[in-house]
Amino acid sequence: MRALTLRSSRFRQEREADWRRLEALVGRVEAGSVNRLADAELLELPELYRAAMSSLSTARSISLDSALIDYLESLCTRAYFVVYGARAKPLQRMARFFAVDWPAAVRGLWRETAFAAILLAAGIATAMVLVGRDPDWFFSFVPRELAGGRDPGATTAFLRATLYDPPESAEGLGVFATFLFTHNAQVAITAFSLGFAFGLPTALIVAYNGATMGAFIALFASRGLGFEAVGWLMIHGVTELFAVTLAAASGFRIGWSLAFPGADTRLESVRRAGREAALVMGGVVLMLMIAGVLEGFGRQLITSDLARYVIAAASLVLWCAYFYLPRGVRGAR
Repeated sequence: MRALTLRSSRFRQEREADWRRLEALVGRVEAGSVNRLADAELLELPELYRAAMSSLSTARSISLDSALIDYLESLCTRAYFVVYGARAKPLQRMARFFAVDWPAAVRGLWRETAFAAILLAAGIATAMVLVGRDPDWFFSFVPRELAGGRDPGATTAFLRATLYDPPESAEGLGVFATFLFTHNAQVAITAFSLGFAFGLPTALIVAYNGATMGAFIALFASRGLGFEAVGWLMIHGVTELFAVTLAAASGFRIGWSLAFPGADTRLESVRRAGREAALVMGGVVLMLMIAGVLEGFGRQLITSDLARYVIAAASLVLWCAYFYLPRGVRGAR
């Protein structure tokens, strides 16, 4: 024990000055004063970090006292994030997320996004055919509380009024927009979170969400209001459905990585998929907020069919251009 103590003490004395120097520099950076480091100190940081990592490796190999090893592990961990971690300020990181990270993550999920879009379209088409042939199918896809009186028993005049009548108050619109955002967020998060079950619940949610919209379109089309109803829905629906589709695509990525991990272990495959999906879901929340505003305010205040279709088309073009047009990528540290 005495020999081990002497060896540990000698090891510390020979290297402790460098450790303290590294600790001081790391502390200054963590305190937010990285810009005050001189050029020589910035160059010194990685050298001291590598020396500390070498000391940690040696300490482990010759079984020095645990307190010293714990100290070096803590110091090396802190120094790693200073040397290799992002230096960007919060606003810079946010700008990089919207300019680079989020669109890149969405492009990386293009297969899952295409599959989710196909399921959504299939749900819309199936409900339109079934409700068009037999209106009794309507309540198989739309709960009565969600229909709000817009059902096969409503008059054509009432259905038309729901598309064009102005709101009673702006306060009511704010409450409505909040409700819609909450509802849409629940659908998106559920579609994402259930992806771990190999994507099967996610597929059902997407298809059912499409069927709900298809049932409404079929109902209004049966009264000669199909064109008007689609414009009323799409003023917000483009953004909302895009968001739900991306949420479902994120769920599919996790589910498929669990089912087909490839050369990686399932845990590693799911961990990597989760990082990619989390980037997409961070932006999906913003899309749902925009959709909630458009749904709660835009479609109630904008009563022109042409304006509704222009907004819907512009939304689709802008989202597709934002996500899928190639762009230069520059790193931000």
